[in-house]
Amino acid sequence: MEIVASLEELHKVVDYLQQTLEKNAIVFLRGDLAAGKTTLTQAIAKAKGIKSEVTSPTFSLQQCYVGADVESLYHYDLYRLEHEEFMQMGLFEEFEKSGWHMVEWGSDELKAFLVHVGYNVSTIDIEVFENARTYRINT
Repeated sequence: MEIVASLEELHKVVDYLQQTLEKNAIVFLRGDLAAGKTTLTQAIAKAKGIKSEVTSPTFSLQQCYVGADVESLYHYDLYRLEHEEFMQMGLFEEFEKSGWHMVEWGSDELKAFLVHVGYNVSTIDIEVFENARTYRINT
């Protein structure tokens, strides 16, 4: 699925994800710096009733949020973390937790590992397009 949306139209992407993704989902967010990965996660959090401010977990690797309907949202930033480091830290076990797991800068190696052990992993490629973004969603 491909959706072109401005910031004001981001709800189109969120609505599609809410209709398409399962209750427990792992989503790799791909795009250049400032493409809108964290902005999309913020919109998802808002739709889930999460009142906390959602920021990029650049220095903490992971942020956890709980929504009004008790659905959890996990937000990862793996920009400076190699696959082996991620595995050694045991962070892959976090994917067992119920909720949506939004992964920025996840490696192809991590995605392949998760698929190999049985997780269903979706990918959203985000590209700047004029005053909007193109979201290519592969579920």
